[in-house]
Amino acid sequence: MALTMKRLLFTIAPAILVGLSAPAAAQDADVPYWASISVEEVNMRVGPGTKYPVEWVYRREGLPLKVVRLMQGWRLVQDPDGDQGWIVGIMLTRERTAIVTGKGVTPMLDEPGKGDLRWNVEPGVIGKLGDCRENYCLLDVEGHVGWVAADRLWGEGEP
Repeated sequence: MALTMKRLLFTIAPAILVGLSAPAAAQDADVPYWASISVEEVNMRVGPGTKYPVEWVYRREGLPLKVVRLMQGWRLVQDPDGDQGWIVGIMLTRERTAIVTGKGVTPMLDEPGKGDLRWNVEPGVIGKLGDCRENYCLLDVEGHVGWVAADRLWGEGEP
């Protein structure tokens, strides 16, 4: 019986080690990359840990963020206003979103460029980001889908 247990340990030990190395491999993800807030409220801190003071509290699920650095489960992020701070990685998702920027409303069209007007969207509106082409991006705002000029979106393109 002891010999069988020993064999079992030698058999599963490599699998356990591979499993434990997965979080370390996740830390090696290429940065920068786009992410978005996956919860209703999250704290952005001045350092990578709960002992650091909270700089901002975000209450915008889906807000796009640029991840610029990784450290032990924490992400140094930049928000649409250019502010940077640390958010714990489990509060973020890789789902691509974008926020409408600029002044005044911008049209959401049925085709990129010269399509017909579907809706107007205001600065601050967040939507799921789809394909981009011809300097326009497909944006889904709670089921309202249309093409928005890429230069009016933060969160599109390369981070």
